[in-house]
Amino acid sequence: MSASVDLADFLPAYLAEAEELLGVGHRQLLAMEASSRRGLPHPRAVRELFRAVHTIKGLSAMVDVEPIVDIAHWMETCLRHADRAGGRLPEASVEPLMEGLREIEQRVRQLAAGKQAAPVPPGLLSRLEALDAEGAPGGSAAKPTLAALALEEAVASRLSAVEREQLTTGATGGRRAVRLDFIPGADRAANGITINSVRERVAPLGETVKVLPLSGPAVGGGALTFVLLLLTEASDAALLEAAGGPPASVRPLAVAAPRAPTLASLPESALADEEPEDARRGGGSLRVDVSRLDEALERLAALVVNRSRLTRAVAALTEAGAPTRELQAILQENARQLRDMRTAILRLRMVRVGDVLERLPLLVRGLRRSTGKSVRLELDVGDAELDKAVADRLLPALVHLVRNAVDHALESPDARRAAGKPEEGVVRVASHGRAGGLLDLTVADDGRGVDARAVAARAGVPVPPTPDALLEVLCRPGFSTRDAANATSGRGMGMDIVHRIIVDQLGGELGMETRPGAGTTFRLRVPLTITLLDALVFECAGLRYAVAVGSVEELVEVDAARLVWPAGAGGVALLERRGNSVPLVGLTRLLGRGEADGRGGSVAKALLVRQRGELVAFGVDRLVGQQEIVLRPLEDPLVRVPGVVGATDLGDGQPTLVLDLAALGLARGGGAPRRRRASVREEGRLA
Repeated sequence: MSASVDLADFLPAYLAEAEELLGVGHRQLLAMEASSRRGLPHPRAVRELFRAVHTIKGLSAMVDVEPIVDIAHWMETCLRHADRAGGRLPEASVEPLMEGLREIEQRVRQLAAGKQAAPVPPGLLSRLEALDAEGAPGGSAAKPTLAALALEEAVASRLSAVEREQLTTGATGGRRAVRLDFIPGADRAANGITINSVRERVAPLGETVKVLPLSGPAVGGGALTFVLLLLTEASDAALLEAAGGPPASVRPLAVAAPRAPTLASLPESALADEEPEDARRGGGSLRVDVSRLDEALERLAALVVNRSRLTRAVAALTEAGAPTRELQAILQENARQLRDMRTAILRLRMVRVGDVLERLPLLVRGLRRSTGKSVRLELDVGDAELDKAVADRLLPALVHLVRNAVDHALESPDARRAAGKPEEGVVRVASHGRAGGLLDLTVADDGRGVDARAVAARAGVPVPPTPDALLEVLCRPGFSTRDAANATSGRGMGMDIVHRIIVDQLGGELGMETRPGAGTTFRLRVPLTITLLDALVFECAGLRYAVAVGSVEELVEVDAARLVWPAGAGGVALLERRGNSVPLVGLTRLLGRGEADGRGGSVAKALLVRQRGELVAFGVDRLVGQQEIVLRPLEDPLVRVPGVVGATDLGDGQPTLVLDLAALGLARGGGAPRRRRASVREEGRLA
């Protein structure tokens, strides 16, 4: 087998592994930089970064990518010196290491595109070699004497080199390395004291490095002891209380001894043994190519359409008088199984929002350097998840919003001091799940806010009266508040791209709140998935349409006798809902299939939808029902229409349009926001 064939066989796995390791490397280097600024060591981050770079080096050598091997080699050398210094990395070393990761990433992308990896820039190797000279033995790097550990063989043999070094370095750095022994028993379990509860109670008191079960006679007649190895500043009494008291015990681990082995003294062959046993087993994870998941979803989509056709066929047989009770039962079971299969496949496609946003800290770091502003990024995304197809589209929009926040919204340190603010500005990205298959996100800053008058003067329009109207101006194609473009912004594309991604491509919502001098918050609402969704099917002027269930707040009956038609409202009636008036727009007229004044036809049902934060009712002729559909987006710009997010097949072989009612109303001028909340009777008197 030739070398080229070997490379082709290994390359897909290599690219996937390298991408994951680069993500780990960036996170750890950012953590090291933050610790370095505070003058603190971060031995774990040094170790994790070293391991990632070392693995990249080995994988790259396997597929013969020498430029990456050269970069990784000199980065390893620098990190060995940081390890000798107890996890301390000079702040001046961060940028060359970050540049090294960027250059490795660039060459990985070149390989993914089928190109050869470019040679290493000579200047980069020189800078990395200079770090080696600065941190070499005898140089300025500190070499603290670490504590040794008093561990029995049964415990010591089950510690990795990383965990052993973590304990010794932590003990030298001011914390205590201790061993907490917990002995489980039936009486303690009856009182809710188990190893799980002990771990939870110990967690706030320090860092748990390792938990080991040891079998054999124990105090109190037990046959099992859980050994918790901790780095802590808490007292022995507090630890014993967290473990439920005796027969639990606490003893120190650190004793004065020569320095324990470090990365510098470990042979490279031993690094493979540093990983915990669970990590070596793979942690139960399986890496799957996204195209395979897409294929599974396509097959499921075909089954969903066939299920709809089968439903129509069974309904026709029932109307013809054929006995279909058994078929109906089979159809219901099939529907349940398809829904379970849909849930399983979509779960496979789900990615954590936190993983999607992991590159934002790196973006903010670069902006901090290029703008000279002091910025802190806060991420509060919890465990929310969304479909990878949505995540891939969403990330560019969030990148633009964060970039605008740093470049446009946040003031310079001098300006913030003059305004009585902290010099460091804050950009906060938060998300949380929401019922109805939607995800809410916010991107907020504590900057200067948006000056509506300045925006209006720049755009040559009247001052927008509301935040939504101001957002519409900001999202105009080509609009920018800068006179000249720089490396970050000024081309008039950022907010236009955000609007097109969130509203047009994902069928979501985009809103904004701003206060002069206090900051701006952008609110995004996007669907968790855009392929398979639950939809309401309705009829207007003899044609069927669909709308996502998650976008509809309520279904209401329409009583034509109780509608109010204000003068000059352009065919928009007022519908009473819990004592308040809601604009009612005839969807038939909005689609251009009814009379212009909107009074020529009657509507039986209305779908209540949020439009610019206000409720608007869209009247339909008949509600057909709720159905699971396969959404096919309209990608061709020649057939894309505002308010139409795609098409679907309801099982009759005919294309059915899927609507975004809020966007359709805005595009066609339907459901304009009211000046104030009022009852229908008040509006009737005004008319």
